[in-house]
Amino acid sequence: MAGLLIIAHAPLASALKAAGGHAFPEAAQAVEALDVDAQLPLEEVEAQARILLQRALGAPGRPEALILTDVFGATPANVAQRLADGQKVKVVTGVNVPMLWRALNYAHEPLDTLVARAVAGAMQGVMQVATARPQNQTQSVGPKTGDDLNAYHHQQ
Repeated sequence: MAGLLIIAHAPLASALKAAGGHAFPEAAQAVEALDVDAQLPLEEVEAQARILLQRALGAPGRPEALILTDVFGATPANVAQRLADGQKVKVVTGVNVPMLWRALNYAHEPLDTLVARAVAGAMQGVMQVATARPQNQTQSVGPKTGDDLNAYHHQQ
């Protein structure tokens, strides 16, 4: 089972951990979260992240860890990259709730599989939805003729 560490701009990491706990209460107890404050020096952020990563790796049965971070190239992702070794600790950026839930659901799988599932969860969780709901219109009772069907076609 892989440990999970979320490193993100404050207060996103804590909020994501809370969202994970909402859906997966038992699994979310193993999640560590670091909210990166804009005022903190990079060295301090890295020191805090190293402590949390050791906690994520320290539990029995957790020899690997996945670090989820918000924006590639920003401080949280840069710190995460310093911690990753590419073997037992890997990083995925662009964290969202579907990614986290997928990672929590499959944390028992090997790290490479977990990374693939987390990325797939994130991508499948992003979609465009209708910009407006169909208008409620009064419809006549009884069968509709061909012209009537065309008049209501925009609602489907």
